[in-house]
Amino acid sequence: MSPARTPRYTVPGLGVDEGRRIIDLLTLRLHALNDLALTLKHIHWNVVGPHFIAVHEMLDPQTAAVRDMADAAAERISALGGEPNGTPGALVKERTWDDYSVGRADAIAHLGALDLVYTGIIEDHRAAVEKAGELDPVTEDLLIEHLRGLEQFQWFVRAHLESSSGALSTAGADTEEAAAEAASPKRAASGSAPAKKTALPAPAKRTAKKTAKKAVKKSTASRRTTR
Repeated sequence: MSPARTPRYTVPGLGVDEGRRIIDLLTLRLHALNDLALTLKHIHWNVVGPHFIAVHEMLDPQTAAVRDMADAAAERISALGGEPNGTPGALVKERTWDDYSVGRADAIAHLGALDLVYTGIIEDHRAAVEKAGELDPVTEDLLIEHLRGLEQFQWFVRAHLESSSGALSTAGADTEEAAAEAASPKRAASGSAPAKKTALPAPAKRTAKKTAKKAVKKSTASRRTTR
C-alpha cells in the first residue's frame, strides 16, 4: 500500500507526520473491514444444508456491525485530516490478502473457512492496536472496541466448530479450503463411525494379512510417485 499524503492539518496534540502514520494504519484496517463485510454477505448468500437458516440469520447482524466498524474507521481518517477511500478498486489494489475462496457450500464448512478469516483480521487489528498505542490513544481505543466485537463474532462461529471436549474441528488448517474441508459434516460423518471388523477363519486371516501388506506397499509407492 502506498503511504497516504501528509495531511495539511490533523487533530490537536498530534503532528501532521504522526497523523499520516495513523491514517496509513487505519486505511488498511478500513480495507479489511470492508472486505470482511462483503465476505460475510457472500457466505450469507451461499450457505446450504441443515444449518442453513441458523447460519444465514447469524451473519446479518455481524455484517451490519462490521459495516459500522468500517464507518467509524473512515470517519477517524477524516478527523485526522486524511481522505478515506472506500472504492472496490482501492481495496483490491492495496489489500495484502486474496479473495475468499469458498463458493456454494455447507453452512458448517463455510464457518470453518470464516474462522480463518476472523483469525487473520483479529491478528492484524491487534498489531494495529499496538502501533496506534505509541501515537494516538483515541485510535487505539477505537480499534480495541472493534476487537471486542470481532472476537465475539469469532466465538459465535467457533461454537459451531467445537467438540464437547473443547477441540476445534479446524485445528491445524492453514487455508480456507482446508478449514472448510475439516469442518465439513461429510468428513465428520465418515470419520465418526469406523467400519466393524468381521471375524475371519484362520486361513482366511493369513490371506487377508498378505493382501493388506501388498496394498500398503502399492499405496506408499503411489504417494512417492505423485509428490
